[in-house]
Amino acid sequence: RSAIRILCTGLPPALPCSRNDRLSTKSELDLSRGKEMDVSSYNRYAWNRQVERSNQWTVPVSPDVIRRARQGDVQIVLTPERIVPQPWLGELPGRRVLCLAGGGGQQGPVLAAAGADVIVLDNSPGQLAQDRMVAHREGLTLRTVLGDMADLKMFEEGQFDLIVHPCSNCFAPDVRPVWREAARVLRPAGELLAGFNNPVYYLFDYWQMERGELRVAYQIPFSDAEDLPPDRREALVNQGEPLEFGHPLEDQIGGQLAAGFLLTDMYEDRWSSGPTRLLSEYIDIFIATRATKVSK
Repeated sequence: RSAIRILCTGLPPALPCSRNDRLSTKSELDLSRGKEMDVSSYNRYAWNRQVERSNQWTVPVSPDVIRRARQGDVQIVLTPERIVPQPWLGELPGRRVLCLAGGGGQQGPVLAAAGADVIVLDNSPGQLAQDRMVAHREGLTLRTVLGDMADLKMFEEGQFDLIVHPCSNCFAPDVRPVWREAARVLRPAGELLAGFNNPVYYLFDYWQMERGELRVAYQIPFSDAEDLPPDRREALVNQGEPLEFGHPLEDQIGGQLAAGFLLTDMYEDRWSSGPTRLLSEYIDIFIATRATKVSK
């Protein structure tokens, strides 16, 4: 599934970025009509577009949020609405924290303000620029790394005490490598805090849901790249919208267990003002888990 390819047509020009952290150029992505492009490169492009459009998940936190974090009131989310419980975060000063696929200037700067030693990894240069902007604005120290959440080869084994992985693996074609890499770079007894979609969401026709109707249309696992009708997939690509994947719970939860994690807590959440608002009237459509790496 990591080799999924899609056809792209007529994409607009990319954001300018720094040399070391730049978005792939048109020639690098080969965006001309009828050419193929891999999903990771496309979603990098798409999330840079979301930054341009001030998507909710690209808007950095306010100075007030940073001020409160410095005072010990640490408020971050893994899912759209519920704040991560304080006991999940524990004592942050001095902890080595990886915000995994967590760019956007939201989780990383808050954790850094609370005293953690933070690295933010994301596939989008635009998202990472938001973290650097907040760090500069607030006088914080954090590091940003451009990379794939399923391939953390730039990090050593056992490098981190805590991984914060907000709801983002819906943009990865295969989620199990994400859990395996998270386990590898965590120290024994290190913790993983993760948010992800309940796959029930991907059963329904998104366009009908937007019109107020819940109509089952797809199976799980689900892939925008493979399962959408060609005209709808092309519409998403032409709009610069990220492509999503609906992973079964066997991969989301069972995948964590198989990677060597012990689940210690969880909660559910909804998004009452977002694209899942209709479905959220009936079921919480997001899940957050707290897991500990089992010592070997």
